[in-house]
Amino acid sequence: MPDTAFPAAAGHSPRVLILGSMPGVASLQAQEYYAHPRNAFWSILHALGMPVFDGHGERLPYAQRLQALTDNGMALWDVVHRCERPGSLDSAIVSASVEPNDFNAFFHQHRSLRTVVFNGAAAEQLFHRHALPAIDLGVLPPRLLRLPSTSPANARLSVAEKIAAWSVLQNA
Repeated sequence: MPDTAFPAAAGHSPRVLILGSMPGVASLQAQEYYAHPRNAFWSILHALGMPVFDGHGERLPYAQRLQALTDNGMALWDVVHRCERPGSLDSAIVSASVEPNDFNAFFHQHRSLRTVVFNGAAAEQLFHRHALPAIDLGVLPPRLLRLPSTSPANARLSVAEKIAAWSVLQNA
């Protein structure tokens, strides 16, 4: 049975859209973006000044983390709406099964977007291969930017190096 992604998390006038590839098993089970405890996504956002942890180092409830994200002009989504993938690795996504999210409608609805950030190379590749051909280029945000994956599978970079790379969001 194919996995199905979550709806976009977006406020009224997002400036930045952060795109993952497809939620992993831990995220699908928790029904939360970036739920795997070793995924650095929420820690990186916290390091960049978003309130996603309480004073004791515990993650705030998911709804509060999403609210902090959207309050900071960001939206969160995945490239893939539905696909077949055994496990959580992006490399296991069955290419022929990929159904991308409707970015054309999303970009028409969110004309305030200026930057699309890909959370890793797989998200960028999936976007270019499966989503971009269906997008009206007149609504495509002007800046597309790949950042290092926050996944624990991306072990070649430390969390500190990932934070340094993701700091470009502070100016986006």
